[in-house]
Amino acid sequence: MYSAMIIERKYHEKKKHQLVPLVMLACGILMLTSCNPLPQLDASASAGLSGSNSSIMEERYDKDDTWALYWYLCGSDLESRGGFGTADLEELLNAKLPDNITVVVETGGTLKWHSSIDARSNSRYVYDSKGWRLLEKSVSQNMGDDKTLESFLRFCNMNYPADHKAVILWDHGGGSTSGVVFDERFSYDSLSLPEIREAFEAVSAPSKSSPPYELIGFDACLMATVDMVAALNGFGRFMVASQESEPANGWDYEALFEALADDTGMNGARLGKEICDSFYAACEEMGTGSTATLSVTDLSCADELREAYDNVGAEALLNACMASDYINKFGRAARAAESFEPNNPQEGYTNMVDMADLVRKCQESGLLPEYGQQLLDILDESVVYRVNGPYRNRSGGLSCYYSYDSSYRDFAAFEALAPDSPFYWFYEYSITGDLSQDGQEVLQSWVTDTSKETDWVPRIIIPGRVETPEDMELNNYPVSVSDTGYAVLELGVATAGKLVDVYCSLAYYYEAEDLIVFLGMDNDLIRDWEDGVFTDNFRGVWGSIDGAAVYMNVIDVDDDYHLYAVPILLNGEEYSLRVSFSYETQKFEILGARKGLHQNGMSEKNLRRLVPGDVVEPVLYMLQSESFEFEEVVFDKVTVTEQTRFAEVELGDGTFYYMFEMIDVQNNSYFSEVVKFEVLGEDIDIINE
Repeated sequence: MYSAMIIERKYHEKKKHQLVPLVMLACGILMLTSCNPLPQLDASASAGLSGSNSSIMEERYDKDDTWALYWYLCGSDLESRGGFGTADLEELLNAKLPDNITVVVETGGTLKWHSSIDARSNSRYVYDSKGWRLLEKSVSQNMGDDKTLESFLRFCNMNYPADHKAVILWDHGGGSTSGVVFDERFSYDSLSLPEIREAFEAVSAPSKSSPPYELIGFDACLMATVDMVAALNGFGRFMVASQESEPANGWDYEALFEALADDTGMNGARLGKEICDSFYAACEEMGTGSTATLSVTDLSCADELREAYDNVGAEALLNACMASDYINKFGRAARAAESFEPNNPQEGYTNMVDMADLVRKCQESGLLPEYGQQLLDILDESVVYRVNGPYRNRSGGLSCYYSYDSSYRDFAAFEALAPDSPFYWFYEYSITGDLSQDGQEVLQSWVTDTSKETDWVPRIIIPGRVETPEDMELNNYPVSVSDTGYAVLELGVATAGKLVDVYCSLAYYYEAEDLIVFLGMDNDLIRDWEDGVFTDNFRGVWGSIDGAAVYMNVIDVDDDYHLYAVPILLNGEEYSLRVSFSYETQKFEILGARKGLHQNGMSEKNLRRLVPGDVVEPVLYMLQSESFEFEEVVFDKVTVTEQTRFAEVELGDGTFYYMFEMIDVQNNSYFSEVVKFEVLGEDIDIINE
């Protein structure tokens, strides 16, 4: 037996509160001590600004010019369950409009409206200085079909033309591969990005110098992507969209239309800024701003942005062909970059990553020396304004696709967006391990393009196979114990180079009943990627809500904070609690609760704050050693109060199982052999069996 030192985390303050030993959990008679209320992290944060092209907001139109805003409002379950569409329409009706502003609204896509709107039909309304009135009704049409959007745009252009036009798409979003506007009446069918472009093309000719729409906006989740910019190229001057899953409060329509009414001479960029600022102010007021994002993109930069993005993709693909471990290093950078929720096995994968942060993380590792800065520069020109909460402080305003889960289904959807993009072939190479002949031809055409010639580009590319641990015996990989009592995973440089991340997984073992209760995954270990050595930092502590033990997985790691996902039942419904930890304050904060991705990729547009009276039941995972069957279990119930806090507490005496979890670029997990810790009082010992 080796006596292990108790090591303080660099960023977590050790708490004096203690849980009764977890044996109580396994017995189902949880009797946890209550801990004193802890101060909660201040949720307020200032908006972040971006863009070197801010002078574009000073452009002015004649104040007597006319404006028409075409609002495509698919209520979906946001309306049927929560009445959020009705609430936004009420915000619109609170705004007094002048004679030169007209709003045309199409409603549909939901099983129930919390107003007099007929859910069995698609209805078109107009709101202007004369008030709100119904224009026409039709049988229910699928709002996730491009023909329905096309019909609405055609109707608006013919009947309500204006000097300046804007389009707003309202509903759930799912990012580049899942699209936007999920119609509840038609099996949540959605508008894909190609369908959106087809709808616009059917009505108007694209023009880079004189696009038909001043602004195209998405009051939906995850739609601020480089692929969305490409789809709208030539149809709008500016795009307003969110990189992250939006909170349910969404845009502030009263503030939006009042701002335009007060200054009808503003351009789309200034209107976008007003949308961003009022949205973020509403998020702060509602307490949902912690991970909120919204940005304004200059769509005139679309061609240059796509070229720079493709150059980076080609550089990455070329380097991957020349170095067998490059894709793994790129994957490590992608996992370190800011991504947009969710991207974890429990809740699903959006596969959306912040483009700027991905490039920066790659640059830090020397992976994109040729074209990375070019992309960052054009991105800075493209995103003229943005706001973001404190836990999205690295977001640059636009996302791009990265295959975190190596899903063929999701990858096929990406192919439909960019079949000729070098990044498509890069991900094919990553997912399959081999570069197809078509991919080799695309790369060869890129490297033989005289405009791309540099000294580092070889003329002949012979790709090898991507190195992954698939043929290696990584499961039950041996763990040694250091002289100072630490558990050490010694993979070596070659093996570690085939991985993208290493975590620690923790479980409690109740010997009397032969039960294992899993507590989750964290990154609280010492990583040495250069030597391929990983060392434990187990301290006998874990997260809890008001003293109730939780299962928690780390989902985002930043220099300033960590974000965790905690499965719970919230008033009887399945949710995932979002919890942050701030290095500066050394405290946890409960940000809210959200649901995982729908099976069709729809992101839940609702970060729900906990309120007093809510009943939270932490969900744990139990394993019977005999049957090896996992079971979701609930042992405790917490009624939320004003003093409810999330805190790291001591787990108490008992036996704990600790494993190193290794993840490769194809999202396969491998577990080391089990390390057994015995905790007794202040002593933590490793049982060397």
